[in-house]
Amino acid sequence: MLDVSDDVRAEIGEEEAARLIAGDSAPGSYDCTSCRAPGDPEQERTSTVLFLGGETAVLAFAHASCIPSQVVPVSEEQLKDAVRTITGDRPGDAPAPAGASPSSVPAGAPSAGARPAPSSRQAVLGVTCGQVLIDDQLHPALVVEPTAPIARPGSDGPGDDFLPLLIEQGFLPVLDVARAPLPVAGWSVLLAMGRLHAILQPGAAGGQPTSWWQAHQPLPVTDDWRTAAGRTRTVYVYAAPVGTIGQQPREDLLREALEKAAAGGVLVAAAMPLAGT
Repeated sequence: MLDVSDDVRAEIGEEEAARLIAGDSAPGSYDCTSCRAPGDPEQERTSTVLFLGGETAVLAFAHASCIPSQVVPVSEEQLKDAVRTITGDRPGDAPAPAGASPSSVPAGAPSAGARPAPSSRQAVLGVTCGQVLIDDQLHPALVVEPTAPIARPGSDGPGDDFLPLLIEQGFLPVLDVARAPLPVAGWSVLLAMGRLHAILQPGAAGGQPTSWWQAHQPLPVTDDWRTAAGRTRTVYVYAAPVGTIGQQPREDLLREALEKAAAGGVLVAAAMPLAGT
């Protein structure tokens, strides 16, 4: 009852895929790489999940109900963290934040096809996890804000093209935070082993998705955020130029900042499916 996706099969080869499906190299039992609960590939459908770093790869297993079989592109540091988690050895892990307060981490490179504006410091994308109330229901959200202006490649001006570049990718301006963002094709939010790993964008020429934002270290999320994400299987991703939102300590303040950005015409968003749990 082992699922091996075409992407995983392409990475590990037909021979190893056949051995897995036949049970020759499949585990008798495992701890799900997503929810950490025990699993048995002989009793329930099981996904093969290949964590693929720059030079290394780790094959893990998960309940098919938690996460489909897939290749998860990660950095070498993330891969080491994944190995520690899979083996249960997690030295130095920080506890997940308690309550409903937003959590944030600056990480990742500027968006694809973008670079820091001239004379600015090197830009990274800061990501804040929180929840937004829409139609009397809490929805998991990510708020992305660069640490410096983002310029279009080839531009020598001091302008900030962060939002126009995202709009070209399918993000839409937010006029009212109380309305759910529309989906954007090919993008997804990667949550694995209960931690936020990346925001993935479509690959070139229909290829494998690549990281648009990737955490230097997987970001713990609150239990409430994870529960909401597991219920809706969709994450609302908001983006604003540098200095617009800031790191808000509470979700009510984060909501106020989003509404102010929307009123000022400097907020875009998209709904993305959740990969993992």
